[in-house]
Amino acid sequence: MGEKGEPRQVPDSHRAMWIALILIVGFMVAEVTVSAFSGSLALLADAGHMLTDAGAIGAAIWASGLAKRPANSRWTFGLPRAEIVAAAVNGMTLLVAAGLVVQTSIKHLIKPPKIAGLSVLIVACIGIVVNLIATWLLRRSKPKSLNQEAVLRHIFTDLSAFIATAIAAGFILTTGFERADAIASLLVVVLMLHASIGLLRESGKILLEGTPDSVDLENVRNHILELPEVVAIHDLHAWTLTSHLPVLSAHVVIHEGCFMDGSAAQILDRLQACLVGHFDLEHSTFQLEPETHLNHEAGVHN
Repeated sequence: MGEKGEPRQVPDSHRAMWIALILIVGFMVAEVTVSAFSGSLALLADAGHMLTDAGAIGAAIWASGLAKRPANSRWTFGLPRAEIVAAAVNGMTLLVAAGLVVQTSIKHLIKPPKIAGLSVLIVACIGIVVNLIATWLLRRSKPKSLNQEAVLRHIFTDLSAFIATAIAAGFILTTGFERADAIASLLVVVLMLHASIGLLRESGKILLEGTPDSVDLENVRNHILELPEVVAIHDLHAWTLTSHLPVLSAHVVIHEGCFMDGSAAQILDRLQACLVGHFDLEHSTFQLEPETHLNHEAGVHN
């Protein structure tokens, strides 16, 4: 709900994920149908992979909805990190899927199954079109988030898999070399691992409250210390609340006289303006302290 109780407008990215989910579920149903008529186990296995993708996109949509909920007394920041958790889960599902594909591919390399090359080629070409549409929709949608990027990486690996499958199917039809399907699958695994590791690294850094790559804490410290009223700074922290929302907090020691002459409020304004202007940090929290307060503070660190 908005500030006056109006329903929130659903962002374009949310709608794009819904459309992508509908496309993928529709295609998955078509794959199962063709598999039943053609007897192709390869298509049925791919439909199972598409089911995991549909689940991943569904989780991303659910997390996106949670992220839009307003803050309250229990969740004072709201639930924007639900999207980061969903991105981490998607990274893990890609990792698990890669392991399963490797296991199946090795079996097929040793003992290749009979593959209905023409059916696989047709379905793979349709899959390429479906995933290209889903990718286009998500790429042009806003706002951007790590959650949306996770969905994109899932769809991109699907697109890569279908391209590899189409090439392998064409190779099987022309040469009869059925191990081409397993070789193509192993090449796609490399892309899946790359996407998975990237998502887990990025989401993990946010969940573990690491310093954002866009924030150089030493540079921030030096800028703050340039203010003539500032004596020292300690307990300087920066982390990312959710995608593209870095936050910062610090204890800033200023001259005792600033509290006497009422200039402390102006110093706070200048500190926050400094962070917005130089570092694009709009959410910051400062604790202003006189020099005499430092001796009363426990657990102080730089």
